[in-house]
Amino acid sequence: MSIVDFEKLTDNEPERIPVVPSAPMANGDSIPTAFDPVQLRAGRLERLRAMMAEQGYAALVLFDPYNQRYATGSRNMFGYFLRNSTRYIYVPLDGPVILFEYPGSAHVSTWLETIDESRTSKVVWSAVNQRDNLSSDPFGVEIAELMEEHGRGNKKIGLDRCALNLARSLEAQGLEVFDCMQDTLHCRRIKTPEEIACLAQSMAGSEAAVAEVEAAIKPGVTENELFAIMYGDVIRQGGEFIETRLLSSGPRTNPWFNEASDRVIRPGELVALDTDTIGCHGYYSDFSRTFHVGPGRPSAYQKGLYRMAYDQVHHNMGILEPGMSYREIAEKAWKIPGRFLDRRYPSIIHGVGMHGETPLVAHHMDFDRFSKDGVLEPGMVVSVESYIGEVGAADGVKLEEEVLVTETGIEKLSRYPFDEALLDREV
Repeated sequence: MSIVDFEKLTDNEPERIPVVPSAPMANGDSIPTAFDPVQLRAGRLERLRAMMAEQGYAALVLFDPYNQRYATGSRNMFGYFLRNSTRYIYVPLDGPVILFEYPGSAHVSTWLETIDESRTSKVVWSAVNQRDNLSSDPFGVEIAELMEEHGRGNKKIGLDRCALNLARSLEAQGLEVFDCMQDTLHCRRIKTPEEIACLAQSMAGSEAAVAEVEAAIKPGVTENELFAIMYGDVIRQGGEFIETRLLSSGPRTNPWFNEASDRVIRPGELVALDTDTIGCHGYYSDFSRTFHVGPGRPSAYQKGLYRMAYDQVHHNMGILEPGMSYREIAEKAWKIPGRFLDRRYPSIIHGVGMHGETPLVAHHMDFDRFSKDGVLEPGMVVSVESYIGEVGAADGVKLEEEVLVTETGIEKLSRYPFDEALLDREV
């Protein structure tokens, strides 16, 4: 069964979902690639409720589509609800999980065993009709009634994001409102075996898309054409969307973060990309590669940049081990030569799950500005970043690998090959 077919089953035909093992594969690959979707959802909800108990929440009201999916597996008009926080899910510590849905679309999610009840959202029109003042009071009253029924006297409720007036409406009902986004992200930092299988499948789809891009690189093609190939193949592989348009060429590779344009690629240039893909089953895949455009061989300068980026990624992967503090990672990370410091990538590693997640470990000189200390733990999935470019130069190189933290070290999830010509190896 292909990734696309499996995704179709899990989204639309729950009665036909195959139960498959999440144990290591018989071929010796210790990263599982098959999973039971019911167990996937159960494991995530169990972790979320364990966090709620630890933090003293009686309930959460989840507006963020990623958190909604984590808690229940429910997905509906994802891009729309990233912009409009008008669909929400009530998750009590004890009691029924209730979906407050966009009118007429409850059937998209009510087949899920994680959804106990569906009601129509009280704030569904507020974002477009400016009816916030009219919708916030009914919202607050309904949630307060549920808290009275299921909260056992506990008034603490968490909101991951919402309009200020909605939080005030809950407070007006006597509830104690807290921002639960960081607690939720902290809960999500450790992946279940089923999540790791999802991440492996998502990565395989993204690697296939990048292979199509690499095969299409030639003089005369535009950045947009290459990006369209990558996006199209992500969809074909069962993926959902790409968060960024980070594909650039030639002088647009330096500095980093230029997005795909109509620029025509020329011989001898570099093409760099970052996948940033919400892939199949809603899981992120995040690796980067840089390619040389033939005909001919890359210049000594291009090969030097590539070798530094390669060394940075591999050194930083090599130091990672469970129990290591984030500050220790920053201190032991590969030392960036002075002329490339100004254009260093913002992070050494960052978490990966349903999107780029916690932790974010910045370089030692930026650590106190951007990072909060913590400990690397088994079950985390992180991307290891590198960007090498200098002010005033034409080229930059972006490389990145995605790895699973194990009990003894790391295991790579990304396996896409590096450019042998840029590594100055025989091809």
